[in-house]
Amino acid sequence: MNERAVNEREADGRAMHGRATNGKAMNERMPTGKAAIGQAAIAQAANEQAASRRTRTVGDAVAATEMPRLVRLDHNLYAACFTVMKLLPARYILDTAIRRGELRPGMTVVETSSGTFGLGLAMVTALRGYPLVLVSDPVLDAPLKARLEDLGARVEIVTEPAAVGGHQRARLDRLDTIRKECEPAFVPSQYDNPLNPAAYASVAELVRQRIGPVDTLVGCVGSGGSMCGTAHGLRRHRPQTRAVAVDTHHSVLFGLPDGPRTLRGLGNSLMPANVEHDTFDDVHWLGAAEAFEATDRLHREHALFMGPTSGAAYLVARWEARRHPDRTVLALFADEGHRYQSTSGDPNWRREHGLYLPTLPTAPHTVTDPDQVRGHWDHMAWCRRPVPDCTRPADERRRVG
Repeated sequence: MNERAVNEREADGRAMHGRATNGKAMNERMPTGKAAIGQAAIAQAANEQAASRRTRTVGDAVAATEMPRLVRLDHNLYAACFTVMKLLPARYILDTAIRRGELRPGMTVVETSSGTFGLGLAMVTALRGYPLVLVSDPVLDAPLKARLEDLGARVEIVTEPAAVGGHQRARLDRLDTIRKECEPAFVPSQYDNPLNPAAYASVAELVRQRIGPVDTLVGCVGSGGSMCGTAHGLRRHRPQTRAVAVDTHHSVLFGLPDGPRTLRGLGNSLMPANVEHDTFDDVHWLGAAEAFEATDRLHREHALFMGPTSGAAYLVARWEARRHPDRTVLALFADEGHRYQSTSGDPNWRREHGLYLPTLPTAPHTVTDPDQVRGHWDHMAWCRRPVPDCTRPADERRRVG
């Protein structure tokens, strides 16, 4: 045997002896009996605590997407950009109902929605394990309907509008029928449930911590939840914060007559209880063409790919920020633009529907009464008035005045 082979055998022997010695030492150190069980329990508790920390830190799809990204657009202009804004109140309403015992295992959730509140409910009910029935109308686009159904929701489309209140009244009537059929059922009722605006207290606190005091809040109004809730949250620390509502023509919210609306996701044919009119200092009415072009500009200039209500809020917020360069302005952007790519996000589609606008107006047409609204982009000082006198018919207002 040569010297190299001898050295290798000796080295192998020392290594084996070392492993045997270490194994003996490890066996001597290994706890047995009650000590082993105790240490196993400690290890299991540590693993459970680590898993709990991961759950709190990472969470599910709701926790990951319900809060907005805060983006600076100009020296005094910021945006709260939501992936799906109404996921926040949907989760808040359902989880509160579960905690209170109002929503129990096996119960069906029933709601009316033609937009992202329905999507928020579908996401939460899919994760929490509750059946969901959504009542909508023909304005619900096919991609969103497919997504709702893929999440397990049953979607019912109301085709005939009611004589008063249009499709929204017809949807509410159908909702009431389904609720009775599904008893026991839970109805989130986004239009009059105070938990809708209450959910946005967390947004106001996030903004206060990250941006600081806000002088002017701008956002679209539909159910009233996001704007009223965020404004109230901001005013807890700064009562003088102004709230600027963005509505659309043929919406009854601020005194215009009801009618067909091309721009969706804001406005209403009925007056929701969650719209507190004395929250608002100003109101703007925007047409669809203006909102669609502003959405394109938001993408081109700031790389924010958002939906058309975000474009509407951006146009008004940019005007507010430039008119008052010493004020901090925050705009609420409700959702991303993916579902609108084949419709309002496509210039060819807008041309085909007579909604293409090559240039944006630089300022609104200011009025002192909703009767003076003429279309495109109108503005009125609202001055935090209560439930509006202007919701009465124009001839009645003239008699009173």
